Amino acid sequence: MNNEAPTALILGGTGRTGSLLADRLAHRGITPRTAARRGADVRFDWDDPATHADALAGIDRLYLVTPTLRLNYADQVAAFVDLAEVAGVRHLTYLSVYNADQAPAQVDIAAVEADLASRHGITHSVLRPAWVMQNFADGHIPLIDGVITTPSGGGREAFVDAADIAAVAAETLLDPEAHAGATYSLTGPQALTFGEVADTIAVVSGRPVAYSDIDQEAWINGAVAAGVPADYAVMLRWLTSAIVAGNGATPTGDIEKVTGRPATTFREFAERNAHAWTLEAK
Repeated sequence: MNNEAPTALILGGTGRTGSLLADRLAHRGITPRTAARRGADVRFDWDDPATHADALAGIDRLYLVTPTLRLNYADQVAAFVDLAEVAGVRHLTYLSVYNADQAPAQVDIAAVEADLASRHGITHSVLRPAWVMQNFADGHIPLIDGVITTPSGGGREAFVDAADIAAVAAETLLDPEAHAGATYSLTGPQALTFGEVADTIAVVSGRPVAYSDIDQEAWINGAVAAGVPADYAVMLRWLTSAIVAGNGATPTGDIEKVTGRPATTFREFAERNAHAWTLEAK
């Protein structure tokens, strides 16, 4: 009888959700194997197929994070999932995007979901998170001179804590049968404006924080000028347009449904990460 713990391959294993997921699985009886270009248990590069087979050796479940800052990757992902099936993977959890079925046709998010749904040799779960709270603490949406600058048109978003995404992912990998075929829209418990986010950061950090609603195209052009690939503007435009149009993420109960506890509020997240903004002031 084989008493070895199952092993899960975690792509993006040094990233926001992957590192948290690895820790959760390790404490719940599954051996995590983190994979990334550097700094992980195994080297994994989407553009270097020679790294794929070694990463999959001995794996029976997978956390699938697709290539970042790209629009087209469905063929790469399908080939990798083919390899994963041959290697013995029987379940994967895919980190998608909120309202993935409404993504622009140029983006392969929905195409990956459709490919997974067509497969019969491997089960899957889909996680569709809203904008991640960590954007405000790790420099993706920087606080510059006390101001958060992002296009929103006054719209709201139910920002979600990456720790809650990892918690849901852990449950799907711990009990694949219970979550096979499931799609979870992961949000925080409140839909907030960026102004309300700025007010919360101000309270917990003890410093003035304001919000500036910038023109959407000016913001996108600034992101491209800072190094984001030019074709990725399609994705940035879609993500921000949903909020500007009043169609940002709205609270769901999926986190509590899966984990048995309420989703983290932005205030709770901000209090936990207050040092990110107090240090920035120095």
